[in-house]
Amino acid sequence: MLLYLLNRKYSFTSHVKEMLTISLSYLMSFSVQASDIVITSRGAIDDGITYNTKIIQQAIDEISFQGGGRVIIPKGKFLTAPLYLKSNVELHLMKDAVLLASSLRKDYGDEFPISLLKAKNLTNVQITGSGTIDGNGRALMKDIFKNLEAGLITDPEWKTKRPTEKNRGHLLWMHNCNTVKVSGVTFKDATSWVLKLQSSSKMIFDSIRVESVAYWNNDGIDLDNCVDVKVLNSFFNTADDAVCLKSESRNGICENILVENCVLRSSANAFKMGTASHGGFKNITVRNIQVYDTYRSAIALEAVDGGIIDNIDISKVYAKNTGNAIFIKLGKRNQDDVYSTISNIRIRDVKVEVPGGKPDKGYETEGPLLKYPPSYIVPENKVFSISPSNHSTKETNVILYPHNVFPSSITGLPGHPVKNVHLENIEIIYEGDAKKMRTHIPIDSLHIITEAADRYPEFSMFGELPAWGMFLRHVDGINMKNITLKYVKQDYRIPMILDDVHNANFQILKIPTLSQPPAVWLRKSTDVTIKKLNTTYPLKDAIRKLDQ
Repeated sequence: MLLYLLNRKYSFTSHVKEMLTISLSYLMSFSVQASDIVITSRGAIDDGITYNTKIIQQAIDEISFQGGGRVIIPKGKFLTAPLYLKSNVELHLMKDAVLLASSLRKDYGDEFPISLLKAKNLTNVQITGSGTIDGNGRALMKDIFKNLEAGLITDPEWKTKRPTEKNRGHLLWMHNCNTVKVSGVTFKDATSWVLKLQSSSKMIFDSIRVESVAYWNNDGIDLDNCVDVKVLNSFFNTADDAVCLKSESRNGICENILVENCVLRSSANAFKMGTASHGGFKNITVRNIQVYDTYRSAIALEAVDGGIIDNIDISKVYAKNTGNAIFIKLGKRNQDDVYSTISNIRIRDVKVEVPGGKPDKGYETEGPLLKYPPSYIVPENKVFSISPSNHSTKETNVILYPHNVFPSSITGLPGHPVKNVHLENIEIIYEGDAKKMRTHIPIDSLHIITEAADRYPEFSMFGELPAWGMFLRHVDGINMKNITLKYVKQDYRIPMILDDVHNANFQILKIPTLSQPPAVWLRKSTDVTIKKLNTTYPLKDAIRKLDQ
């Protein structure tokens, strides 16, 4: 009928013709079913100024009450305060649709956690389409600080670090939900973790885009004690960890997770397990990942709160301009007697290029420079080891921590080793160019290098190291096959150090840029076999052992 009317020679006004054309385009691009509710049909206004919260919430409630269907956000910018999703409801954002979060802190109330979209104890929830969910983060942070300065809201950390999650919000928060699909949508500029999923199962995130650099602490997606989850074909550009698995309670676990075909950029870590690691992580698969301009690690596996990491399979990772390749850490921040465990890790087909400068330099929100701990007095003319601070603070008397490029590391604790690690087809290219004048830990000082057992885990947590390629400590059972470590500019340090490492098997270890032996330094390590070592020096000169 619309085509018929438009083609007839009736004298429509330009406004009517425009409305008919828009309606025709809408109907041709998307089939509206009888059970759907298009929010503009209920009076929603797309000017980005008028609140549509009540209209959208009523549509969600109505669709849920009638047994299921879609709430459709059409083209336009629709302002809203927080919304509560419901079971059997699909929130569909059409092309050029924007669901715009309120920029006023008062609209989020005191209910914790703060989030634009909330879902709790639900089944069959979907967020689909090709539109954008915009957290309006820059404007919201301005209002948060305005309220804090006026004393209208309180926060324990805002003057020394940043406002806590008590005042900052997610774009999507789910707790104890089952059967979830999120596809096609762009999530933009949250003031905290963008997607926070807790104790939920059977979730698929496919072809989503996360662009969130408006403020620090913007993890792209956090899966906390979630089971049976797929994150596929997606793009993340975040000011904090891009894809992060967490386990914030002992009675849960992240299990059966697949992350595949994703592009990650972060001012922290690209793919990370931890830091919260109370329950743990099991049966995790990561493959076909590209990482770029990332400040910290391409791959970070951390168990420091009494949880487990078991049966992890990571493959086909390419990272360029990234601060660290592989970081695996077993620590102990928890105060009880339980120790974390890390075992059965397989990482293969990985290439990482580590620069000398700051990989995220120039981004709107950069990762913080390393500093000595507050009030720490730096000893003069003495070799010492300290775990530097890697968090942003507003203290003015903190001294920057000088350092050379950090190596990859796999480390446990005395008596609690990382177990059964397999690395294959790994190439790490470092900038090199280490200078003793920056800082220097001699190789005979391995025994003083801090364990940093209770510190926040990060690849820089041991401070300066005498290795430039790989640092292994407290490991039992490691197999390496076809490993290449090289630098662009000469590095005086040792390529690989094994300290308290047992049952190690190396097949084809390539260190082509070795300027002087040794290539591998062993300390208190047993049953170490190196079948083929490709360096510019004979095998007898390239390996050195020190038992003290």
